[in-house]
Amino acid sequence: MDITNLLKTGMLFGILLGLFYVISLIFNISPVVFLVFSGLFVFFSYWFSDSLVLKMTRATVVDEQQAPALYARVRDLSQRAGIPQPRVAIVQNPTPNAFATGRSPGKAVVAVHTGLLDLMSPEELDGVLAHELSHVKHWDTLIQTIAAMFATAIMFVSRMAFWFSFTDRDGNANGIALLITWIVAPFAAILVQMAISRSREFAADHEAAKITGNPLGLANALRKLDSHSRYSSRYRQRGQPNPSLSHMYITNPLSSKSFAGMFSTHPPVTDRISRLERMTY
Repeated sequence: MDITNLLKTGMLFGILLGLFYVISLIFNISPVVFLVFSGLFVFFSYWFSDSLVLKMTRATVVDEQQAPALYARVRDLSQRAGIPQPRVAIVQNPTPNAFATGRSPGKAVVAVHTGLLDLMSPEELDGVLAHELSHVKHWDTLIQTIAAMFATAIMFVSRMAFWFSFTDRDGNANGIALLITWIVAPFAAILVQMAISRSREFAADHEAAKITGNPLGLANALRKLDSHSRYSSRYRQRGQPNPSLSHMYITNPLSSKSFAGMFSTHPPVTDRISRLERMTY
């Protein structure tokens, strides 16, 4: 892993754990309970996240005979990236997008929507695949999944505390504590999850350009994806990806003008394109 991203991720995870500890202090509940709870979440996300994501997205793992062209591209790009070839999956979805999942480079899956295969040129498809392989190479798939699970756990336990701890240690109503737990803690957890995802999208774009030697391929792909996302949102087309998995896709499937889009897990596409266009190989 890149040392800068590793330190940044460690700091953000520290904030998440700190939120767990603060919630436990507010309601006089042993921090051990929250540590055990978060540990179970981490274990579950580590061992079963890839299979769960594939089921949620209805992705089908394919072999070389079923998708020879796509399989060959993933194999070639994996060799350039210096990682084991991940499994390949296809999602029957007209919305163009792609994602990667898995707990390690040796257990990864790269999935693409049929809409993406229909929309992209060979160079643009290579850029998208290289971006996802970059996430695999730097263990982003594991880190983002655990961050998402931590955020989910914080929101869950905060609501438990809200319903089962209406008073403070002296038996008085603790309105401030409830406000912090019900609103502030979950919101902070979401912000941390967003920060982890956003910081790594730029890094994956940069690595993808190095793998393909063609930053404009990915830049053009992002431009097409952004244009299609705006069109789909405007006309409310079907096939939009699951919003709960938005941080895993190459571009945010939610409209930036929608309420959910306000909490985008991705940096602006225009910023990503601008950075790629300044790169030369």
